[in-house]
Amino acid sequence: MKDIQALLQLMARLRHPQTGCPWDQEQNFHTIAPYTIEEAYEVADAIERNSMDELKDELGDLLFQVVFHAQLASESGLFNFADVVTAIIEKMTRRHPHVFADTKILDRQQQTEAWEAQKESERQTQGRHSLLDNIPLALPALKRAEKIQKRVAKVGFDWTQLDPVIAKVQEELTEVIDEITTPSSEHALEEEVGDLLFACSNLARHLKLDPEQTLAKANNKFVRRFQSIEHHFQTEGRTLTQVSEEEMELAWQEVKAKEKAS
Repeated sequence: MKDIQALLQLMARLRHPQTGCPWDQEQNFHTIAPYTIEEAYEVADAIERNSMDELKDELGDLLFQVVFHAQLASESGLFNFADVVTAIIEKMTRRHPHVFADTKILDRQQQTEAWEAQKESERQTQGRHSLLDNIPLALPALKRAEKIQKRVAKVGFDWTQLDPVIAKVQEELTEVIDEITTPSSEHALEEEVGDLLFACSNLARHLKLDPEQTLAKANNKFVRRFQSIEHHFQTEGRTLTQVSEEEMELAWQEVKAKEKAS
């Protein structure tokens, strides 16, 4: 607790109107929010790379973001860091009655259902009556699509079989191709591609895959393969600007074949 208090005091000094840091003094909730998101991603990145030393540092950076927001709120008379701590303790206690009360939970699935039921009850209490209320706008679009689809699936707005999900992806792809072939409006192509991405997210969900993680792995695979062909031509003393499309394609296929064979 002494360390936390020292951190809170440090934050207050950074924000002091006369003796604080000019950059910190100028910040507000909106300007700090992107840094908060960035730090959360850096935490996830350290975990993905299994770098525990970096994880310790990144968690500290993320904690600092929480303290920063709490300081801003405190200055405006909204709430303080202690209120944040109290709120999360109360929420976790309320959402785990099988741990902190007498409710019996038999397995993980039952706990997930109970958790979602509790969240729905809280949404109603907060005056949020739409099933899609409180899905954060700032989420990565693919992750938000998955959350939207999961939420509406709870009331049966979903396919129970895989075939229509696949058919929907094919339908959306056809509409993209049609729009490319015969453009109808300035924004129609963007809308059709968006529908295709939304349908692909739904397909991943039905296949029990996390679409955000699945795309992240695809990104990493592409980077790995592209860097391999860069290295291939560098050993020949050439850069990619000196290589033909046919040579790059051949090298790409060779890298893919080696990966699949290993």
